[in-house]
Amino acid sequence: MRSKELSVELRDRIMSKHRSGEGYQKMSAALKVPKNTVASIILKWKKFGTTKTLPRAGRPAKLSNWGRRALVMEVTKNLMVTLTELQSSSVEMGEPSRRTTISAALQQSGLNGRVARRKPLLSERYMTAHLEFAKRHLKDSQIMINKILRSDETKIELFGLNAKCHV
Repeated sequence: MRSKELSVELRDRIMSKHRSGEGYQKMSAALKVPKNTVASIILKWKKFGTTKTLPRAGRPAKLSNWGRRALVMEVTKNLMVTLTELQSSSVEMGEPSRRTTISAALQQSGLNGRVARRKPLLSERYMTAHLEFAKRHLKDSQIMINKILRSDETKIELFGLNAKCHV
């Protein structure tokens, strides 16, 4: 696992010590940096003439940092927002992007897509109503419970599927 980059000031101090003729071992002990790191910084200076971080390879990001933060804020405000809605809002923001790009950006930010709960959670009002109903029918006979209270309700969908919603 790689560690974080050294600061530019520390790299410049290593180079000043190198120019003064100090050895790798002494520089490593004085600055509390591994000897191999000191050697690689000096090698980089000899090869490129600078100690600053050079541009790295890789494809540039489609979303800017501002666009990524805006999407994350929108998702944290409304957790039930879908990728299609996020895509249309990114077009409104002026950064049109694909659903896969938005999904990858949100995953990098620690927000993963899920299938929404089919039934909403019960509110306080409905929970108290359920409790009242159960208390009222506590002493009912078994025949009454089987015939009336335990009726079977089934929802059948002929066309389409309304069960899953990805958020």
